[in-house]
Amino acid sequence: MNNRDGHAGEARLRAMVLAAGLGTRLRPLTNDRPKALVEVAGRTMLEITLCRLRAFGIHDVIVNVHHFADLAIDYLHAKNNFGMRIEISHEEILLDTGGGLKKAAPFFLEAENNGEPFLLHNVDILSSFDFEKLIAIHKQNRALATLAVQKRKTSRLLLFDDQMELRGRQSITEQTPPYEEALAFSGIHIISPRLIGMMTEEGAFSIIETYLRLSKEGEKIIGYRDDSAYWSDLGKPESVAQAQRDIYLSPTLAP
Repeated sequence: MNNRDGHAGEARLRAMVLAAGLGTRLRPLTNDRPKALVEVAGRTMLEITLCRLRAFGIHDVIVNVHHFADLAIDYLHAKNNFGMRIEISHEEILLDTGGGLKKAAPFFLEAENNGEPFLLHNVDILSSFDFEKLIAIHKQNRALATLAVQKRKTSRLLLFDDQMELRGRQSITEQTPPYEEALAFSGIHIISPRLIGMMTEEGAFSIIETYLRLSKEGEKIIGYRDDSAYWSDLGKPESVAQAQRDIYLSPTLAP
């Protein structure tokens, strides 16, 4: 952990928490608050995500906000940023994952970050993915980006070859091409900052579109697969209720 906690002059691993979405699937829970402040087992999604990052040794985080942005900002101030350095990227219009990262890019390009990869994490994801292994795989492969993936049912599948390099996408009704595997993305990725200069897309766009374009251009976008990890998309009230039960059974899910 010491290499991530850092000493004077050392780069420290940073993260971005994507928390700007409208949370429409979570209504009525988001009628009066951003989805980041919806509670799961007595704690907000934002608190759970930030504390998980902090437990891993990440103390420098940028959070994007939009829907009920002032509530999210006031909440962080009231919590003293959970003892972390937290910056806010306020989106006047929603920019999606790619546009949101592009707007927040200066945070990851500061000189003291020294080219270290950073972690991108959706606020409405609860998981037990091992960040240590994720970043180790990323560095070993000298990848541009490494996506945490699993074999599970979803309407949004990504195709990987036998070297776990991204090759395309597939709908749930399509057949998987030979020598490729269709896997579900978890909303957690490690990214090398050099990707930022390759993001030619403008406005609101999905970072997956950038990944697919760059993989076709020969860049190394890889998957880190862990089918044994717990994973839940907290996008619906029933998912929040189930995650709450899961946390009570396994408190380590929300450190």
